[in-house]
Amino acid sequence: QGQLVESGGGSAQAGGSLRLSCTASKYDFNFGCMGWFRQYPGKEREGIALINVGDGGQVYDDSVKGRFTISQDNDKNTVYLQMNSLKPEDAATYYCAGTQTNWAKCVTHPNWYLYWGQGTQVSVSA
Repeated sequence: QGQLVESGGGSAQAGGSLRLSCTASKYDFNFGCMGWFRQYPGKEREGIALINVGDGGQVYDDSVKGRFTISQDNDKNTVYLQMNSLKPEDAATYYCAGTQTNWAKCVTHPNWYLYWGQGTQVSVSA
């Protein structure tokens, strides 16, 4: 059973940067989709940056395009989310997720993802 462990997150000022990491174990890092979801209190998780770890194809939510970048390091079984130009509305709980289903284009709905990290908090001050 796949396990995902997140690190990074914390606090930043608006306009600043943070980087999240997600390391997978007991998980085939050669195919499938991994990525990042965020959740506001009382709201459903929403996919914001996904990557097909087999071919590198990326999907971004419009709210983070041009500011956030997802990347992978296959040697470390790790996916990263570089968050630049942070805005107060980026403050949320961020979750790493993965699925071994090999879509041509990663889907963003959380119901399709089987493996989840524990979540990490991101705070952004104005």
